[in-house]
Amino acid sequence: MAVTVYISCDSGALALGAERIAQVVSREAQQRGIDIRLIRNGSRGLFWLEPLVEVLTELGRVAYGSVQVHDVSGLFDSGFLSGSPHPLFLGLTEELPFFKKQQRLTFARIGLTDPVSLEDYLAHDGYRGLNNALTISGADIVRQVTDSGLRGRGGAAFPTGIKWNTVLNAEADQKYIICNADEGDSGTFSDRMVMEGDPFVLIEGMTIAGIAVGATQGYIYLRVEYPHAHKALNTAIAKAYAAGYLGQNIQGSGKTFDLEVRLGAGAYVCGEETSLMESLEGKRGLVRFKPPLPAISGLFGKPTIVNNVISLASVPIILDKGGEFYRDFGMGRSRGTLPIQLAGNIKCPGLVELAFGLTLRELLYDFGGGSASGRPIKAVQVGGPLGAYLPESQFDTPLDYEAFAAIWAVVGHGGIVVFDDTVDMAEMARYSMEFCAIESCGKCTPCRIGSTRGMEVLDDIINGRELNKNIPLLRDLCDTLLNGSLCALGGMTPYPVLSALNHFPLDFGLTDQADAA
Repeated sequence: MAVTVYISCDSGALALGAERIAQVVSREAQQRGIDIRLIRNGSRGLFWLEPLVEVLTELGRVAYGSVQVHDVSGLFDSGFLSGSPHPLFLGLTEELPFFKKQQRLTFARIGLTDPVSLEDYLAHDGYRGLNNALTISGADIVRQVTDSGLRGRGGAAFPTGIKWNTVLNAEADQKYIICNADEGDSGTFSDRMVMEGDPFVLIEGMTIAGIAVGATQGYIYLRVEYPHAHKALNTAIAKAYAAGYLGQNIQGSGKTFDLEVRLGAGAYVCGEETSLMESLEGKRGLVRFKPPLPAISGLFGKPTIVNNVISLASVPIILDKGGEFYRDFGMGRSRGTLPIQLAGNIKCPGLVELAFGLTLRELLYDFGGGSASGRPIKAVQVGGPLGAYLPESQFDTPLDYEAFAAIWAVVGHGGIVVFDDTVDMAEMARYSMEFCAIESCGKCTPCRIGSTRGMEVLDDIINGRELNKNIPLLRDLCDTLLNGSLCALGGMTPYPVLSALNHFPLDFGLTDQADAA
């Protein structure tokens, strides 16, 4: 009987050599006359161990990592196909501390299955949520999502059930479901991992959303930099159509939902839902004025649900297990789990899915293992390039939307970028202004002009010119951006800039925080 070997096809693993490892393992087995069944699975999210090779044994899946080409012959010599010891032997994958302490709901299948195998998906509880949804009314589906406490995982954290209920009650001859898959924040990769590692869960979540609110057409707006996700999604969509999980008369229910992938052109601002819809309509990606809200007048002027990948991928387990099951995870108004991405100067980069409530310190040290350099961690940026920089004194803040808001920070998409004590925070503040200047759609003056002026002011500060004039000027400019910008790109740029100034005044040439005020 063939031995089953798993090697990831995730972009992160491929970047570290997984494709070459898969080729060498196959060739080595063939030369030795050994029959193996090689499955290209999604990544387990332990990226410091990629390329990770897993072997299915009687005890479970045994992991070896990180495997390099020159290790493959020795692995075969040691008998790794039966789970034998080797210097790269890690033990049972499910027992690795980084993995064992997680609470995987949305990521339950990722790393276990062949991502584009519908048979694998069904064998691991796939489409159970949709099957349940087909037996109840749209209002009952929306009620389950509302009861779950699910909030938008893209950054705004708006209650998903309220958005769905608005579209459900809107009168229109056509409604749309849009998945915002334009994941552009630094240090974020959970959306990509879902689309590459379990595309059917996103398809199922969007189908449930369509049936819930009476939408018959869905679009996945995918960033052009994700070619592997593009291929996996299109393959899975074709299989879902062939099996009757998409199209007309879904599973004999009389319900219709069509779905396709559309590629963006690389504009960061198209991660904002209204500029995304402009782009989908074939226009330049400019932010729209609100109101009207997309739930009332969205794509082509029709009621539209816009949710991000993780939000929609969380829906199937809610409809499978029930809203109360999902709500039992988390704290306060932050319910369920969040896939947290550890990146930057961190010893163990990767993805951690846990219920809301653990602290940054636990994430950084219990899971991340501290800095990769071995030096003290000076700051972490949570929530992408527009998130605040948090100092060590705030590392005990629990991961919770309201707790972060209380310290003028955001959870955002759950991306965490780590910096050790060699970072210059004034330079990081300038980078934030530069990022805004480059990515601004140009529609509103505060963002378009303010970000450029901000770079100039920060250049003066970094060069020590007239700090007593330029520090107040920077604060005044940030106030204008915060309160006058049309969307969050300009409106949130003050978060990283002011947090860097407030928490790390020495990097700005100031003697203490009182001077930074």
